[in-house]
Amino acid sequence: MTHQNTPERKDLQPLPKPKKEQVGYAVLGIGALTIDELLPAFAVGQRSKLAAVVSDDHEKAVATALAYGLTEADAYDYDRFEELQSRADVHAVYIVLPNTLHREYTERAAKIGKHVLSEKPLAGNLEDAEAMVRVCAEHGVKLMTAYRCQYTPHHWRARDLIQNGDLGRIKLIHSVNVQLETDPDQWRLKDKLAGGGSLLDVGLYCLNTIRFLLAEEPSEVYAQTYSTPDDERFKEVEETVAWQMTFPSGVIAQCICSYGASHTRSLDVFGTDARMTLDPAFDYTDLRLNVQTPETVTEHLLPEMDQFALEIDHFSACIEEDRQPFTPGEEGLQDQKLMAAIYQSAREGRPIKLEKMEKKDAFRGSPPNQDFAERA
Repeated sequence: MTHQNTPERKDLQPLPKPKKEQVGYAVLGIGALTIDELLPAFAVGQRSKLAAVVSDDHEKAVATALAYGLTEADAYDYDRFEELQSRADVHAVYIVLPNTLHREYTERAAKIGKHVLSEKPLAGNLEDAEAMVRVCAEHGVKLMTAYRCQYTPHHWRARDLIQNGDLGRIKLIHSVNVQLETDPDQWRLKDKLAGGGSLLDVGLYCLNTIRFLLAEEPSEVYAQTYSTPDDERFKEVEETVAWQMTFPSGVIAQCICSYGASHTRSLDVFGTDARMTLDPAFDYTDLRLNVQTPETVTEHLLPEMDQFALEIDHFSACIEEDRQPFTPGEEGLQDQKLMAAIYQSAREGRPIKLEKMEKKDAFRGSPPNQDFAERA
């Protein structure tokens, strides 16, 4: 195996902006993702700072604020959310709540003039996603979908290999994202909070990343769902979804997601000249990108960078420079439309034709070139 390297991270990492000049965020929701990933990301970000936390657990909010250098006054509960309007140091909110709550807090944030970074999926259903895009446009605030895989060095290298023709003409893609959910009381297994099962959560990575890599939209989807009979975990949401997407370029992509199997997150791209693999493809760290030809296997060694910091800093750059984010609300809305079509196909047992899109990156905004290139 050969290796292709990039410069060491120390040669690429700029100094962060002074804290007082960074874009300030209020983070809504202090669950595992916030504690384990997002708050540490603010600590290493270049353009973004944590300014406030919002939770229904006041003691936890205060403890979190103090742990990250804030004060008790920076801890809010949801009833006091609108008080953030007077906080000039809070420019945006990062919504890290169950899917079906995204719309409410996006609308509340837009009405007090705060930009919105929403965790994926954009919403629990298509109607809510449409409303989120609409309300942010009406109030002149930016809305970004938190698709971290569209900001990492590995995924951008994979996209470049495809777009530059290094793999030849792309013919087939296969992607799997499965994890084992064992707690029937987990919010992801409650339709009222999640809006759906494995598709909206882990399957979305397959769907969105493939669209990103190809820079085109599917013209047809064909799907089926399955849930283990009498399994109390899947009384409200689906366990497994398998679907196929056909693209105007002729690419056929097959995807599988599930809450009922051991952790696997992989993506294979098959071209006429080479095969590219990302395995793991969607993890937070330790991504591995390989390109295989009949004669060689090349591993692309890229810097490990905090994926959430890259994502948040891109949004901050867009706020400061008045640019459309690369993954705006419209990008999340398109995925909601495609997931609705996947569910429809599974219900009706037939392929669903989709509107053909000729434009590349039809729903994406300003590429993260200047802030991404500086750091990766």
